[in-house]
Amino acid sequence: MRAVFVLPFLVALCLGNALKQQERKLEWWEKSIIYQIYPRSFADSDGDGIGDLKGITSKLEHIKEIGAGGIWLSPIFKSPMYDFGYDIADFYAIHDEFGTMEDFDELLNKANELDIKIVLDLVPNHTSNESVWFQEALNGNQKYIDYFVWEDGIIDEDGNRQPPNNWRSHFRGSAWEFKEEVGKYYLHQFAVGQPDLNYNNPDVIEEMNNIIRFWLEKGVAGFRVDAVNCLFEVDKTLFGGRYPDEPFSGRTDVDPESHDYLSHIYTKDQEETYYVVYKWREIFDEYTAKDGLTRVMMAEVYASIQNVVRYFGEGDVQGAQVPFNFDLITDVDASSSAADIKRAVDKFLTYKPVDKNANWVVGNHDQSRMATRYGSSLVDGINMIVLLLPGVGVSYMGEEIGMVDGYVSWEDTVDPAGCNTNDPVNYVKSSRDPERTPFQWNSEKNAGFSDADKTWLPVAEGYETLNVEVQKAAEKSHLKVYQSLATLRMESPFRYGRYDSLALNKDVFVFRRWYNGETYLVLVNMRDVSYTVDLTYFENVSGEANVVVSSIQSPKSEGDVFNVSALPVVGYEGLVLKLI
Repeated sequence: MRAVFVLPFLVALCLGNALKQQERKLEWWEKSIIYQIYPRSFADSDGDGIGDLKGITSKLEHIKEIGAGGIWLSPIFKSPMYDFGYDIADFYAIHDEFGTMEDFDELLNKANELDIKIVLDLVPNHTSNESVWFQEALNGNQKYIDYFVWEDGIIDEDGNRQPPNNWRSHFRGSAWEFKEEVGKYYLHQFAVGQPDLNYNNPDVIEEMNNIIRFWLEKGVAGFRVDAVNCLFEVDKTLFGGRYPDEPFSGRTDVDPESHDYLSHIYTKDQEETYYVVYKWREIFDEYTAKDGLTRVMMAEVYASIQNVVRYFGEGDVQGAQVPFNFDLITDVDASSSAADIKRAVDKFLTYKPVDKNANWVVGNHDQSRMATRYGSSLVDGINMIVLLLPGVGVSYMGEEIGMVDGYVSWEDTVDPAGCNTNDPVNYVKSSRDPERTPFQWNSEKNAGFSDADKTWLPVAEGYETLNVEVQKAAEKSHLKVYQSLATLRMESPFRYGRYDSLALNKDVFVFRRWYNGETYLVLVNMRDVSYTVDLTYFENVSGEANVVVSSIQSPKSEGDVFNVSALPVVGYEGLVLKLI
């Protein structure tokens, strides 16, 4: 009889050891939450109304407390700030409003003490028209003229000079600007003050390679690469030596000055772009091999899913570890059904290479805040999706407390995307200022962001009750739910487990994570409608489950037990359950 009992024990032990051996060591970015900070709006240490590096350093404990392991900083480099840092004049210097290089080193050192990695924002597509490179071009230095994209204008039938073609800027109007000093138009896919760099010039590529090396040498853990699919334009020699017009998009909801009026087949997603990214990955890996700190590349790509996943690499050639997945921004919102959410989630998982990590993004400095797009009632449910799906969770500052877009009047609007509309009524459709309003720390002056009399953008209304301090003190809050999710995602089923999902009805989306005998179910009700749902539609799900995490709307408490075949769900409820 003894052998009968011992044999199953040995089999179970061997299976357990085999499973443990499959648990490969994860890189820091694979198991961390990446937390985006927009430096101008996070914390102001010197009272000028603008966030800065010392302010970020003073708040690193908050990052640690919410469970994030990496910070992505929007640009901190020297800039005239026409596009608030995305127009870089000197890639090697810190912008004075943010502090000094010593302040950055202090931030880096404090972050290292707390085991928080720092990722910087690289803007390779363009520079500032105040950069030394562009000024040298205007002075006739041929080396630097070749750093940019120039084209002759067209003389119309009235003898007036016109731009080379119909290309449109992201910030409205022509993407071309004439310079008398050169006698040609330069390309700016973004603001007039952001001339595009010429990536057909090997010197430009080497300049950017050296910039990457400089910051990796300092110990940053990688880069988020801005607007990466805009690096190259079509080869104009294929069109008789002139850049061709882009075709109309067919959209009737935009005017001819809008970037969306055209289909950008000649200025985005050119074949050469992918191979520049692959070469950058080689530089990242050189530094990883040198000091053991894995350098991560996160690529901003608004493109078709087929093009987005190409940034992962090609064959044995590695690319960006995290080509951003914006499907939870572009494809779904508060009006979406459970089936819509399932489709948006499954899309990236379906198209990505099987051996690569997914990633989940619901907000950033360019998009209306998650709590505004989905509604404040769904904050916890959406955070459950972002943090517990397989892959990398990315949070924009404020999502942990459910910050909403702030109101910014026409008079206070500073974003060029809003200002360039010249429309005091409809500017709000284009302006990105609302999602950039100052972080809400407490109910004191300026939400604790700054003691200045005027902040660079106004603080959002309602900060007195929607802030970190209030949510820390509350028995149940978005912040505490977020912290619970951050802790839970460290468990093996969320690090290594498999995934499947169901739309149980038009409103209730559920996904399952399971691994080594443990099964979790994550449920989000997209509507203010109550249901009783049957979770046994999932294979091998039966019996009872206990509540692990519940949204602030939920009447359920941690430890409550329910039969999974008849689970009561209230409106907008978010739940994490564990099978017993």
